[in-house]
Amino acid sequence: MGLGSFFRLVNAGWVLAREGALSVLPVESLPPMMKAGIAMGRLVERPSVRRTGRIERLNAALHKLGPTYVKLGQTLATRPDIVGAQAAVDLSALQDRMPPFDSALVPGILEAAPGDKAKALSELSPPIAAASIAQVHKATLRVPGQPPHIVAVKILRPGVGERFRADTNSLYTGARMAQAWSKSSRRLRPVEVVQTLDHSMRLELDLRLEAAAISELSENITNDEGFVIPSVHWDQVAENVLTTSWVEGIPIRDHAALDAAGVDRKALAAKVLQSFLRHAIRDGFFHADMHPGNLFADPRTGDVIAVDFGIMGRINKNERKFLADILFGFITRDYRLVAQRHFDIGYVPPSQSVDDFTLAIRSIGEPLHGRTASDISMARVLGQLFAITELFQMQTRPELVLLQKSMVLVEGVARTLDPDLDIWTVAEPVVGDWLRREEGPIGRIEDLAGHVTRMSTALGRVPALITQAELTMAEHRAMMSRPPDRWMRGVILAVLGSVFVLIVTAIWRLLVLS
Repeated sequence: MGLGSFFRLVNAGWVLAREGALSVLPVESLPPMMKAGIAMGRLVERPSVRRTGRIERLNAALHKLGPTYVKLGQTLATRPDIVGAQAAVDLSALQDRMPPFDSALVPGILEAAPGDKAKALSELSPPIAAASIAQVHKATLRVPGQPPHIVAVKILRPGVGERFRADTNSLYTGARMAQAWSKSSRRLRPVEVVQTLDHSMRLELDLRLEAAAISELSENITNDEGFVIPSVHWDQVAENVLTTSWVEGIPIRDHAALDAAGVDRKALAAKVLQSFLRHAIRDGFFHADMHPGNLFADPRTGDVIAVDFGIMGRINKNERKFLADILFGFITRDYRLVAQRHFDIGYVPPSQSVDDFTLAIRSIGEPLHGRTASDISMARVLGQLFAITELFQMQTRPELVLLQKSMVLVEGVARTLDPDLDIWTVAEPVVGDWLRREEGPIGRIEDLAGHVTRMSTALGRVPALITQAELTMAEHRAMMSRPPDRWMRGVILAVLGSVFVLIVTAIWRLLVLS
């Protein structure tokens, strides 16, 4: 544990408390120990925050602390139902209206990154959007033999990698301290959570990987409607530069402009939520940073336009089934299904009672059923979730952290567009269709095809295993020059038997445990 990281963490806590970050938390919903800690932290809060409830200075403080803290502020900005409407407005500037870096540095960055290919970019505009990691310029791409294209050029902030590493080192320090000093925090696996976020952010710092993510997502949504993303110009891509087609749209947070253009906000909210669920459940690959600064609406079609694919989430088939079953269980009020899936995936330890956990899930689900977003107090729901996770010793699944964070973002965006949103009604077509497909003939055939593929792979290994066994036997015969015939037959039978058992075991593990 480095002293530098420790003092950076202490400084971050001081700055956050001083500028009012603790004032936006739903204190009434938190456990007693957290309430006491927040009350103590607020003793150093600026008088202006206490007097007005405004946290304008917090944006600058988060930017100064580093990109990881800005990401936290961006998430909170999507939850006015938790932090309050005014705090959400104050924090929304973190999404794409942060101070840009010096534009004089841009030509040198382009020359050093895409190299000669950068000469095809001209008429570079001043920054049109700036966030914690990068800023975006509008430019014209001129390629010989092709008409000029208007493109978006995303450029990483100089030195952002060093700032990010300092952030994560301090977060690791805090996680290790929590794990060492608080037994109750160990079930939350804070170090593994930070490792997950660390990996995600490292990927975000290489814009070549973002270009690849756009390419993969584009292939996944080829036949979809209602969700549009830009295309990549690969020749103008480097580790710190990304060039994509230019997309025109109305910022999704500008409700007045959406209404003036005649965009149906209720339909838009449904498209945001359903598109995210489709990508997560159907494809297992989803945009994990869908805050309002990254979302626009096409005024002509009402489609969602998404940008900034630096943070993407990926979940496997079992995790997709878990998500679908959880949502479907809440939709159909099958709380036993919801509870059992939490045990199956390891959220709840097997020492707990499924029946008791079903009752706890029912206590959350019933008040939500049939309610619109405006009727639901998410602060109260979060408080209840805090209590349940502690009561049932629930374990954190680090590989699902990005999914959970993304669901909070997407649900927050959808409910601001449509305060009367019925989440379960909107989610049912996507979730229900996927589950019906998985349980139907097509899903069964795909599962069978997967088993056949794994069996073929296993059988393909058999000759190599037999060859290895023969070599082993030959070496053994060379060592034992004159063994009795009966003894040799026993050795051969034993070795062949072992090889057979190994082959059968390998095939069984591939078919059953995969």
